[in-house]
Amino acid sequence: MNLGKSSLNDIAKLRPDSIKRARISSYDRTGGNKDWVDISPGEIYTIAQFQGAGCIKHIWCTTACLFIKYSPRNAILRMYWDGEPDDEPSVEVPIGDFFGLGHGKKRNFVSLPLQMSPQGGKGFNCWWPMPFSKGFKITLENDNPKTFRIYYYIDYEIYENGFENEDDYGRFHAQWRRENPTMAKRINPKTGKKYKPLRPSEFMFGGKNTDPLKENYMILEAKGKGHYCGCHLDIDNTTFLPYYLNWPGEGDDMIFIDEDVKKRTPTLYGTGTEDYVNQAFGPREKQSAPYHGTIMPGGFNWWGKISYYRYHIEDPVYFNKEIKVTIEHGHDNNRSDDWSSTAYWYQKEPHDHSIFPKLLDRDGRKPRSHLTHIVRKTSCLLILFFLIWWFLFNVNILPFFPFL
Repeated sequence: MNLGKSSLNDIAKLRPDSIKRARISSYDRTGGNKDWVDISPGEIYTIAQFQGAGCIKHIWCTTACLFIKYSPRNAILRMYWDGEPDDEPSVEVPIGDFFGLGHGKKRNFVSLPLQMSPQGGKGFNCWWPMPFSKGFKITLENDNPKTFRIYYYIDYEIYENGFENEDDYGRFHAQWRRENPTMAKRINPKTGKKYKPLRPSEFMFGGKNTDPLKENYMILEAKGKGHYCGCHLDIDNTTFLPYYLNWPGEGDDMIFIDEDVKKRTPTLYGTGTEDYVNQAFGPREKQSAPYHGTIMPGGFNWWGKISYYRYHIEDPVYFNKEIKVTIEHGHDNNRSDDWSSTAYWYQKEPHDHSIFPKLLDRDGRKPRSHLTHIVRKTSCLLILFFLIWWFLFNVNILPFFPFL
């Protein structure tokens, strides 16, 4: 098989007889309707495995774990290509994060490669193509304290005549990271004084970033030849002040490629967090587009959980030797919030697994409740109760309920 493009443009094109469609799913082998798999706590279950050449075209699943709040963060998806060892997966990501949204949440959204579908984002879909020449293996580890249930489809093509142009195609990779909290720069290097959050102009625009590789949030680090295809950024805004302008962005994206990594000079230099995700001026509303969007915009004054995505489908970022994809957490890295991300890329194997981040344990992955969230929610409830109380004691409701 000579692997080529596949889209609506050439959907009418007939394929050679040697290309077969195949599927591995969780259907009930007895012919009944128990079309799921239950994975016990601590168990690593192989959900799909195949020997031969081909390409995964689509993955769908839905999951359940009763009474466990952040179960999508506690089920770890791993993928292996062409006989990779068990301790060197190309993909190692919590299952919810893999399908495009962090924070252990499920929400409806639509992008080109990833989607969460109704009801309430419970249907996970992935259309990243995943070629292989000798085979693949996909496992799921249940790190929840209770049984994890999953229904799934793995739809793939088999190339009976082999993978003729396999050297032209990288293998799919995905990497999850978290920094909680990000290390904030407290001192303005220009003045030598502490930043003052109550002065937003200084907090958001003061200072200069002179060592981004040391201080920026790292989205991806990879070595070899390949191309970066984007990420989603999941920010939990835990900064209580500045109280009237608490936008957690203004961090420039900086991507270092090949020789520029050693020079510590960004090859691609952006202009702000919302600019990198192709939006503008501190987005406050949900929005989904094929390549960029806001799944969760945060609450009042951007408090709480925020999720953006940016996928480089039309504009992949190529690297021949190595790449480091970074972004500031606030201008000049002066904010201390909870950041996590999932990066997607293709590269030639073997990959250098020694530079992959070690996956955090359950406590390290767990989305946390913060004082800012508690204060915000408590304040909203108090205001609501006050309004109800005021209405009941100051408005004559009898005309509206004549039966009273």
